[in-house]
Amino acid sequence: MQKLESFMKNGYKVVWTANALEELAETLKYLKNNFSDKEIKRLALRIENVAELISKNPSLFAKSEVKDICRVPILKFNTMYYRVLADEVHVLSFFSNRQAPQRNKI
Repeated sequence: MQKLESFMKNGYKVVWTANALEELAETLKYLKNNFSDKEIKRLALRIENVAELISKNPSLFAKSEVKDICRVPILKFNTMYYRVLADEVHVLSFFSNRQAPQRNKI
């Protein structure tokens, strides 16, 4: 599993799966082609804030329709899905809400 890791003081380690990284890259590519750098920075800050929140309290956000997977709205057009495993939070998907729901790969 390809990983992007965030380490937070006194918290869970946040690990991005290859799928989530691929979806994030697609989102950034779309934003770069259609929006300003300001929007990209806004998204990056929101992702950092959410990662810090879930590293400190992984049960903060609601469970999704899939068992043991939590769902976090990221700004208006994206949703992050994650699962807690031992002392890690695994980001499973960074889903663009512009896509059809059946395309979600969690």
